[in-house]
Amino acid sequence: MKIKKSLAYVFQVLAASALASIVLHVVFLVGYSQGYIFGVDITQAILSQSRAQTSAKIPATPGPTPTPQVIVVNPVQPQTSNWSGPELWEAVNARRRELGVNGISNQAELCTIASIRLNELLDLGQLDGHEGFSTLPDRRPDLKWIFEKYNISEFLVSGAESAQEAVSLWENTLGHKKLLTGGEYVWGCTYAQNGFGVAIAAY
Repeated sequence: MKIKKSLAYVFQVLAASALASIVLHVVFLVGYSQGYIFGVDITQAILSQSRAQTSAKIPATPGPTPTPQVIVVNPVQPQTSNWSGPELWEAVNARRRELGVNGISNQAELCTIASIRLNELLDLGQLDGHEGFSTLPDRRPDLKWIFEKYNISEFLVSGAESAQEAVSLWENTLGHKKLLTGGEYVWGCTYAQNGFGVAIAAY
């Protein structure tokens, strides 16, 4: 008898729980759908009001369409210096001889370094304070033997209008003047393009 009463009680509790769950779901779904409908109505009202205000601001008949004007701009071609590495080489050796110092002999492996450095400066568009030169043996292990074979110096110039002006700029700078007055330098190479010049000198 007690078991029947217990089972009946458990059944009543389960039935009440199921009924409460159903009621809650129905209330939730009704509230959700009513809220959705309310949100849609409010959004449509706001959009309608916004459209009405926008259309009131825009005149019904547009004014005359402006005639397009073509503006022709003639680009200014940058002045490029067209002196070359061989011209710079001649100017350096001529000035060294004028100053009573031996000329420098060309050395192919030094030209490799000068060529690499000139291309780096052209890519950079400015002088790099010899940073590329100082890191070259580490960046290019295949060239390290050149730095071990010679005592190498680099001389850079930018903005000169001629090879002679490049030499003059070097001569009037204390650190670079050594290229023109340094009797210890016996080998070297120069490369130049677009106003940039690189001289590599060694002993």
